[in-house]
Amino acid sequence: MNCHIIEGGVTAAKGFSAASTAAGIKYKNRADMAMIYASVPCAAAGCFTRNLVKAAPVKWDQKIVYESKKAQAVIINAGIANACTGQEGMDYCLKTAEKAAAVLNVSPDHVAVASTGVIGMQLPMDKIEAGIDAMAPQLASTLEAGNLAAKAIMTTDTHSKEAACEVTIGGKTVTVGGMCKGSGMIHPNMCTMLSFITTDCAIDQALLLEALQADVEDTYNMISVDGDTSTNDTCFVMASGLAGNPCIQEKGDDYETFKAALHYVNLTLAKMMAGDGEGATALFEVKVIHAMDKAQAKVLAKSVITSSLTKAAIFGHDANWGRILCAMGYSGATFDPEAVDLYFQSAAGCIQIIENSVALPYSEEEATRILSEDAVTAICDIKMGDAEATAWGCDLTFDYVKINADYRS
Repeated sequence: MNCHIIEGGVTAAKGFSAASTAAGIKYKNRADMAMIYASVPCAAAGCFTRNLVKAAPVKWDQKIVYESKKAQAVIINAGIANACTGQEGMDYCLKTAEKAAAVLNVSPDHVAVASTGVIGMQLPMDKIEAGIDAMAPQLASTLEAGNLAAKAIMTTDTHSKEAACEVTIGGKTVTVGGMCKGSGMIHPNMCTMLSFITTDCAIDQALLLEALQADVEDTYNMISVDGDTSTNDTCFVMASGLAGNPCIQEKGDDYETFKAALHYVNLTLAKMMAGDGEGATALFEVKVIHAMDKAQAKVLAKSVITSSLTKAAIFGHDANWGRILCAMGYSGATFDPEAVDLYFQSAAGCIQIIENSVALPYSEEEATRILSEDAVTAICDIKMGDAEATAWGCDLTFDYVKINADYRS
């Protein structure tokens, strides 16, 4: 099922606008708040961190998804996470929603909130409320407004992250667009990420939620930067229905087409986050092929992508295949350790490193050249079946430690 890739992010779909402002929450001389607004109440879906320690915005947004089931606005701040802030933090979610509701003339229980940044600090509500006042008049459906919003939600990200595509459903053009932030504290089971997806597809809320929950398993939950699962992870989706397609109320061809578009946007954003890991110089992809089943392939791929020693080897452009085989061995998945073939691949070429878990007489110089690209892939063939899975991460560099050693300052 082909998706037509287009330019844009959260403002690409019909009915959505965005704004941003420099509220001075933590950062100086840069925008640090964003707003997404829909002209109509939307079907809402969300997936959230599996960390037992959940930030106040996560708890607030879970109520919207599972109780209100509709949303019309999202207020996002960068710099302070509003995590581990007790009842005061929850009260601030309510105050944020009530302020946005008053300014935008929507229901407070249709306003999602999201925060990212330092854990344990209380939000400066005077700045949050002033930021909402500043953003509302600036709301625009332009690509520029969407891009500025994507920049405003960044923390240690080095660039903004957006994706959008179009598909045809019921003879109508349906658009899915999104933006995200994420660079550190990123690990499967959602990562320290905020992801916001908008679509003008008309779709039943329960089906929207089911589609999102399934797709997260193959996208955001297959990336890792550092093995830390965050307190604030949120992927929030709003569907306005303004494309005019017949409402998708059951599974079938239209549902599958929508899922393909959602998958493209989620996967594109997920890979952008993996490649922009804190201090990273390369996107590292691990593909496990010929597995017994997908579950086995996922466990193996995730284990390799989270191996600190493997990530360090990728940074050094070193074909240290023993680290990959080692990470597969402690993954918990059962496979024949004497029957693994391993390849490294990039834009510079492809080279087989081991066959049946024994080193081949490969050229170290060629392997280094292949591993020196800004996107490299390890292909692990375990020869057990027809299933496969792919995980994404990045190399581990000196700068990762530098960034996180003084993050609070």
